[in-house]
Amino acid sequence: MIQSIPSYSVTKIVTTVKSLIAGEVFRRCPEVKKQLWGGEFWGKGYFVNTVGQHGREQMIAKYVKNQGIEEEYKVLKKDNQLKLF
Repeated sequence: MIQSIPSYSVTKIVTTVKSLIAGEVFRRCPEVKKQLWGGEFWGKGYFVNTVGQHGREQMIAKYVKNQGIEEEYKVLKKDNQLKLF
């Protein structure tokens, strides 16, 4: 979840976040870039949704936390695919 001011466009925010994360992954695990076709870490698309000023932050946090299945997360973590987390 990201909070921003209205003067930043969604595209600018997403581009910045994608760039920072990809740079960090490549810095920590340089072998990843060699395994990617064309060196592209992210796909072209993204999904954005908004939450009003009075949105229920706890509900959203719970939703984000509960994405995926716990067993799948453990397998991914075991395979070092989620090294940043």
